Amino acid sequence: MTHRIALVIQYDGSGFRGWQNQKDSITVQGTLEEKIAELDPISPVKVVAAGRTDSGVHASGQVVHFDCSGPIPIHKWASALNGRLPASIKVLEAVNVPIEWHACYSAKYRRYRYSIFNGSYPNLFLQNISWHKYKFRLDINLMKHALNDLLGLHDFAAFQKAGSNRSNSLTTVQEVSILRHGDIVTVEIQASGFLYGMVRLLMGQLVAVGEKRLSLERFRYRWRKGVRSEVKEAAPPHGLCLIRVGYEEKFFSKEKSFDTFPSFSLPVFDSSKHKTT
Repeated sequence: MTHRIALVIQYDGSGFRGWQNQKDSITVQGTLEEKIAELDPISPVKVVAAGRTDSGVHASGQVVHFDCSGPIPIHKWASALNGRLPASIKVLEAVNVPIEWHACYSAKYRRYRYSIFNGSYPNLFLQNISWHKYKFRLDINLMKHALNDLLGLHDFAAFQKAGSNRSNSLTTVQEVSILRHGDIVTVEIQASGFLYGMVRLLMGQLVAVGEKRLSLERFRYRWRKGVRSEVKEAAPPHGLCLIRVGYEEKFFSKEKSFDTFPSFSLPVFDSSKHKTT
């Protein structure tokens, strides 16, 4: 009998060409499908994800599903896969779901976090998970005003990369937040769905607002009027992480699927206090 299994997974996107299978490239989907096939070779393996993350983007709460017909018990799948997968991918949980349930289409929301290191000097331990912006102290109050405008159902064509196969660029932004913890700035955006490249294009514009290179008025004009030609700055992928996918059904343990991406708090470094005479 064929049954459907859903996984909650984490991955460090640094070494992958994104989620989706690509010819002659190492992807998260391809790696996962290869290891599942080793455990269940009698079933054709196709893994479907809630969100197709771009090259270099991380995930701490990605949800995927696949169908299988082998004898492995559900509770054994997580440990069996973790014993075969590279260190950059970890399965947090495996659960049985109805055959009609779909990791992507059944999702009510996706939530992304973008991390910015706003310190004056580089930090080796943050360079793979944050965008280092050091020339200006970001004004998070301006950024907060810009974010709050995005709430609700809107056309976000200005924040969509070329190559999307969506029929339209409408989506509903459900929640937004921006916080500063010393030199760490984190932006979270939750939406019913995201356009291709949306978060990185939005973050590029948002940082320009925070650095006061782009006015709030021009920011609003660009996305409300869909002026894609003016949206040229995209934030780098390594600062972005898919932290949560929400479903109506409560199949997953909250501690495994809610938010497992680490939060950081770094003090503001004042070089004037460390000078010697």
